[in-house]
Amino acid sequence: MLKRIRTLCVLAGAATLLLAAGCGGNGGEGGTKISAADRKEAHDIFQTRCATCHGQFGRGDGPGAAALNPKPQNYADTAWQAKVTDAEIEKAIVYGGTAVGRSAQMVPNPDLADKPGVVAALREMVRSFGRL
Repeated sequence: MLKRIRTLCVLAGAATLLLAAGCGGNGGEGGTKISAADRKEAHDIFQTRCATCHGQFGRGDGPGAAALNPKPQNYADTAWQAKVTDAEIEKAIVYGGTAVGRSAQMVPNPDLADKPGVVAALREMVRSFGRL
């Protein structure tokens, strides 16, 4: 029995690593490939641009959030995660909050329009905060 549990843990760990590396599927919505470089760039962008308001763990509690009204979206909110589409998240990332009927305080990132892998990786990060 113990051997079976160890085997399952090893398999689960391997599957997690493969998914994090972008293996096991296309790694993105609509066939968008997400490379390791895309994920690295997305992580760096989130830390420098997004975490200021959305917080390190996407809860809308970053240091810049205190002065904002409305408050930044809490990505850990399961009700929000259930109703927002991947396309809406990606559109907000590139075109800003007003593009999806949200606050103009969510600024656009037009430099990402030609980086679909990075946008998909950012969307993937936003989704991951709903699973924490």
